[in-house]
Amino acid sequence: MSACGFMGFYHYKELVERGIVPLKSEDDLVNGYLDSTVIDWMPGMPNMRLRDLPSFIRTTDPDDVMFNFALNEAQASYRATAIIINSFDDLEGPVLDEMSLTYGTVYPIGPLNLLCSQAFNTMPESASSSLWKEDSACLDCLEGREANSVIYVNFGSLAIMTGQQLTEFAWGLANSGHDFLWIIRPNALVVDESAALPREFLVETRGRGFLASWCPQEDVLGHPSIGGFLTHCGWNSTMEAISSGVPMICWPFFADQQPNCRFLCVEWGVGMEVDDDVKREKVEELVRELLAGEKGAEMRRKASQWKERAIRATEPGGKSFIKFEEVVKDVLS
Repeated sequence: MSACGFMGFYHYKELVERGIVPLKSEDDLVNGYLDSTVIDWMPGMPNMRLRDLPSFIRTTDPDDVMFNFALNEAQASYRATAIIINSFDDLEGPVLDEMSLTYGTVYPIGPLNLLCSQAFNTMPESASSSLWKEDSACLDCLEGREANSVIYVNFGSLAIMTGQQLTEFAWGLANSGHDFLWIIRPNALVVDESAALPREFLVETRGRGFLASWCPQEDVLGHPSIGGFLTHCGWNSTMEAISSGVPMICWPFFADQQPNCRFLCVEWGVGMEVDDDVKREKVEELVRELLAGEKGAEMRRKASQWKERAIRATEPGGKSFIKFEEVVKDVLS
């Protein structure tokens, strides 16, 4: 989990005390309330809207199970001797500082994928964060493609969508004219909806669209042909993309993915957001901008800078590496 996501959960208690959540009506989900309600009192988390907070606030039920679970666990974290988090100081410094003031000892030791590579010289297979069996055959489709010419699409291990959303993403990718590698899990759709893509889509994208059920994500993100990542903003995926210097198109699904999206797009300058209500025209526009536009080029430049900072943080002598050594020392003492 990100520091911004963690602190978003921490502030649930104050959101209740201020009467901001639970929502007063289901209409607040669609009438602009989430966008217009500015949360400007969270230290280290500027420019936040209510919609940018972890998604369990989107309820009218004061007894909502997930909302109360997240609220209580964030408060229970006061009992912890220390908090270890997969992030790094350059990326989330102000939020990590606030975490330290709130909870005490905090060890940012990320990105863990890079730290593991330092510790083991290569990433051990058992250290993969994937919940699904990886198929390396999808890497073959990237060979021979031009640098930064392919959009990689993966909404993670848990996110689900409707058949309509699947169709909108599909035609947005097709109409962009760009090559893509799209990972579609067998259970990626809501119950009782078919994951079958339109035949016309498959015909339209033959030779430039590649579909798979799962893949070795770090290898894909590190391939020179990948110019962007259409993602759900899960924190493991976010850290892997930052570690590889890949900019993102963001479609957050739930939990801490909303604040992750906000920080990617506003604070770190390496993301562009797709609305909850997916439209093919917007997907097409963002894919074209990311792979061929001026904004996309600027995002790639910033993503490259974040990659260098992430590498420095996890090298011997880097801040995350030092924090990891402190964790080991404190655990063994």
